[in-house]
Amino acid sequence: MREYTFERPRSVDEAVRRSGSGTAFLAGGTTLVDLMKLEVMTPGRVLDINRLPLRGVDTTGGVLRIGALERMSDVAADPRVRHGHPLLSRALELSASGQLRNMASIGGNLLQRTRCGYFRDVTTPCNKRQPGSGCPAVEGENRMHAVLGTSDSCVATHPSDLAVALVALDAKVRLTGADGVRTVDLADFYLLPGGTPHLEHDLRPGELVTDVLVPRLDRASRSTYLKVRDRQSFEFALASAAVVVRRDGDVIREARVAVGGMGTRPWRLPAVEKALAGQRATEATYTAAAAKAVDGARPLRHNAFKPELMKRTLIRALLELEQTR
Repeated sequence: MREYTFERPRSVDEAVRRSGSGTAFLAGGTTLVDLMKLEVMTPGRVLDINRLPLRGVDTTGGVLRIGALERMSDVAADPRVRHGHPLLSRALELSASGQLRNMASIGGNLLQRTRCGYFRDVTTPCNKRQPGSGCPAVEGENRMHAVLGTSDSCVATHPSDLAVALVALDAKVRLTGADGVRTVDLADFYLLPGGTPHLEHDLRPGELVTDVLVPRLDRASRSTYLKVRDRQSFEFALASAAVVVRRDGDVIREARVAVGGMGTRPWRLPAVEKALAGQRATEATYTAAAAKAVDGARPLRHNAFKPELMKRTLIRALLELEQTR
């Protein structure tokens, strides 16, 4: 780890004012500290934002607001989240070990960096870490890598379970920066790699995530989050599915579907949603709709199993909803 300056701003405005090139914000530190030890990230200044007023969970105006500094374990256990948006609690509880969830912040989870081994190994090229150096994962070890939204420059999978669930819920993030406060759809907040994989978010220099805003679910909606991984505890997704379905009897009136472990960002599936809407809630319907989940997939040598796994994960998640009614 390289030498750096450590500071504690006393307000959001002060944090934004002090930020700049070579500066990193510290919340739970469960990603930043690891990457600093590996020298993947080498900020010259670290701003500890844990004393800033960016906490709280409330449902004012029918919108669930979660402060960016709320810890993952606290949000997962909050009754307003557990009962009003159960897929968020489930996604959070499946995200990491209990110890990490006690430390990790909501904002930090949404901004965590990829777990691609090439990105984390400073002895190898990586376009995300060093633009223009290459992407060895395209021809190298790529079992855990993405099949959706990839480019010749980057095939790294987005790591956040929470982000997948929030994208399915049409959530937004509120950002504060030098130009003031703005709100961005989370689905648009994450950028595709294209030829610039080092640009991961619609986050302007010095901006800080302050809140996550989640619309209220219709009372008739049911939701779940399913995660498939190599081991049961503390592992990133090979495939995951966040599903929200509103039914009228046996007929699906509306569906929202997003998948993780598959894309370079949390991946919404509008074609699947359209195929489900207006259809009877049967396994045959789910199977036909899930077939559309693989549109545009580009499997690599070691992850050719992922499109089929994605379809099966989605079908299983939809079938799980039958047990919640």
